[in-house]
Amino acid sequence: MEKELHFCKERPLTIAGMLVTIGVVYGDIGTSPLYVMKALIEGNGQLNSITNEFIYGSISLIFWTITLLTTIKYVLITLRADNHGEGGILALYSLIRRRRAWFIVPAMIGAAALLADGILTPAVTVTSAVEGLKWIPAYTNNFGSNQSTVIIITIFILCVLFLLQRSGTEILGRLFGPIMLLWFLMLAVLGIIHISGNLNILKSLSPYYGIKLLFSDQNKAGFAILGSVFLATTGAEALYSDLGHVGRKNIYGTWPFVKICLLLNYFGQGAWVLQIKDNPGMQHMFDFNPFFGLIPENFRIIGVILATLAAIIASQALISGSYTLVSEAIKLDLLPRLKIHYPALSKGQMYIPIVNHLLMLSCIGVVLYFQTSSHMEAAYGLAITITMLMTTILLFNWLIKKRVSRLLSLLVPIIFGTIETCFFLSSAAKFFRGGFITVFIAALILIQMILWYKATIFEKMVIKEVSLKDYIDKLGMLRNDEHFPIYATNLVYLTNKSKPGKVDKEIIYSILDKRPKRAEVYWFINVQVTDEPRSMTYTVENFGTDYVFKIQLRLGFRVEQKVSRYLRQIVTDLMKSHEIKEQLQLYATNDINRNIGDFCFVLVREELANDNSLPLYKQLIMQFKLRLKKITVSPVSWFGLEHTDVKVEHVPLRLGTPKQIKLKRESR
Repeated sequence: MEKELHFCKERPLTIAGMLVTIGVVYGDIGTSPLYVMKALIEGNGQLNSITNEFIYGSISLIFWTITLLTTIKYVLITLRADNHGEGGILALYSLIRRRRAWFIVPAMIGAAALLADGILTPAVTVTSAVEGLKWIPAYTNNFGSNQSTVIIITIFILCVLFLLQRSGTEILGRLFGPIMLLWFLMLAVLGIIHISGNLNILKSLSPYYGIKLLFSDQNKAGFAILGSVFLATTGAEALYSDLGHVGRKNIYGTWPFVKICLLLNYFGQGAWVLQIKDNPGMQHMFDFNPFFGLIPENFRIIGVILATLAAIIASQALISGSYTLVSEAIKLDLLPRLKIHYPALSKGQMYIPIVNHLLMLSCIGVVLYFQTSSHMEAAYGLAITITMLMTTILLFNWLIKKRVSRLLSLLVPIIFGTIETCFFLSSAAKFFRGGFITVFIAALILIQMILWYKATIFEKMVIKEVSLKDYIDKLGMLRNDEHFPIYATNLVYLTNKSKPGKVDKEIIYSILDKRPKRAEVYWFINVQVTDEPRSMTYTVENFGTDYVFKIQLRLGFRVEQKVSRYLRQIVTDLMKSHEIKEQLQLYATNDINRNIGDFCFVLVREELANDNSLPLYKQLIMQFKLRLKKITVSPVSWFGLEHTDVKVEHVPLRLGTPKQIKLKRESR
């Protein structure tokens, strides 16, 4: 018997939905014009080394990168791989994880790299925007061109942004859509103004100029130029991850507008550079940035303010995305349980304190270490190329699962895998210029994921299970044995065993051996995280009794595991169906739920026993997990049991065959 607790519909296409989409989804890719052309020109030896062919080729590479990767791969193909409306690499993994065990490898690598990108994006976008102040004469006259002031302003903005997370950003979030709409309109208008003055820039629509530049002597960066070009599409993976927040239809409805605005601005920057590239004053300018050069001097302060707001919105999107990704990883047993708060009315807004603190310290550290956005760009992009490659691997297997023609499915790894490999190799060339920071952060996250996942597998292999059917009679006798006082009306255990009728042996030991626990009803609850992100269903086994129940809660990986609340609903349902007797309470503060008795939750926690015969490396992995569990959120908090009667019992965890010990008696 399976019952449903909740159902979630796909988000429809609406004007309001499209406005929210513009504000939430496109922050990362929408702020790329702040630094892409700047990085390309700096990588080629500054403005005095730039030729017309270089500009045509660079804009062509940007145009075709956005078209092939963002539009075709992500918008047209990958968005279809939604897990009941949710997107992202872990949602994609959930769709196919039952096909092959090794799919967990690209999922972990991609998730770790995406989290590393969440550290770099706020740092590089906010710094790039604040550096626009150097293009304002009033600012330079008062503060000069010293980068220290930029760093102080950037760190201040980042600190305020991260500190706001605790109280929620719902009110601020309502402004995201209108602000980003103004931002994209500004990008388009600035681009059109300069394109109209030099229509030759439209030559860049031809892929000929991009391919020619890759092999041209005018390209001083060589193959590594692709590392800078790739920055134009770094937000594509975030676009897929935000699918669940806005819905596929709203992304389909807004992407053409966003893409046109972005391309108009890139083409406008190219036309402006062609116009001023021989100007000696511009050639000797420090921190040259074509984006701020596009803006008329009288409106430059407005442009810098709007760019900073857009950078803050892009940062907020990556921060929120990091929370969501960590939450999904926890529920897929890839990371330890962490305390999650929901500060706003919208469940989509979550706050994970330890993640927030680590992100803030890491972002500030990145700003202080690299000092300028130019130096940060060397580290930026490498992580996302890794995530994109991992997404391509999983996407190919999803297409196979959907019975798409193998030939068409193979085009995904062949075409996109080749392009992304080229971008990865070109970004890897920046390893010693800052890319090692990305690799180091991603590696730390990945190692923790691997250790936690491995320890979970070891644990599941050794924890013994027993059949409840073998103990029904004993539980019935204990229930009616008046020699023992009533321990609780409803005695509840959480079990790791999902098989019908099975529970952990330690649970039966706790009820019968450690201290006989008499109760009116014994509940054994298994929480199973499903591939469907927001499903809320349960099944019931009663073993032909009205006093022993095994409940399996099937909760989506984005659903809070409020076990106590769900159990009360289940008890109410079972009373209505007359599967359980009413439990009248004589004493209660109100008349609501007076027919439901008290609950006592018993949590059995393992401690690694000393007499294990496992190899040393497995013992170390298990010690890592058990110690990490002690410093992360407790099961009481995780399962929503803070306001219930909870008892915690510790039992030894024995892995492998314990060593036999035999004492020899000696005579006196």
